[in-house]
Amino acid sequence: MPQIHPYHIRNLSPAPASRKGFTLVELVTATAIIGILSAIAIPAYSDYYNKARIVRTIAEIRMLATSIVAYTVSNNRQPDTLGDIGYGNLLDPWGHAYQYLNIADGDIKGKGSLRKVRFLNPLNSDFDLYSMGADGKSKPALTAKDSQDDILRTNNGGFIGLVSDF
Repeated sequence: MPQIHPYHIRNLSPAPASRKGFTLVELVTATAIIGILSAIAIPAYSDYYNKARIVRTIAEIRMLATSIVAYTVSNNRQPDTLGDIGYGNLLDPWGHAYQYLNIADGDIKGKGSLRKVRFLNPLNSDFDLYSMGADGKSKPALTAKDSQDDILRTNNGGFIGLVSDF
């Protein structure tokens, strides 16, 4: 049987109790890695969540516009409010009510509340339908800062999306 030299025995003994656990360098490194991953993931998730809200709003505006057109065909007039088509309590993803204005059948005094494009031309000739976006603020002119995050229907349904994309 071969003899074990005393110099080879040193690695066979268990570690002393004082060496169990992580070193400060290991903990700082792990914390830094977690911090970097969080710094990348949180903005990406926030951006994804905002895009999902916009897509949901576009889908709801399409659904509302379809319901308004169906109501118009059935009743030979447009609804006065979204409540007439059963969506008076529908809120956009930011908790604000959808904005609807009957243009074709309505008595719009001075047409001052119509949404307007750069040259002050109305966006629609039948009805305006839009969400005021995340800030809950809106102005009739699309070039206003408060209107840039609005999601709207323009060109009598030819475009539905963000004002900034129009």
